[in-house]
Amino acid sequence: MKAEQYRDFDATELYCPRCNRAAPVRKRLLLILPQGEKYDYSCVFCGTSVGDKLVTARDKARIVVK
Repeated sequence: MKAEQYRDFDATELYCPRCNRAAPVRKRLLLILPQGEKYDYSCVFCGTSVGDKLVTARDKARIVVK
């Protein structure tokens, strides 16, 4: 069995409905949730939110509070 070659992809360009074209995007951490981290992608030209992404923890990390 081959090792994982790709764990995570990040978008560099997405379609912006306001600019009416594919545009470069900025990735911004939006929320930290129990099931993972939610990121927002926004157009670099007009700032419109064009997508989001939920990144889940792969190694079952736990937060320990003392």
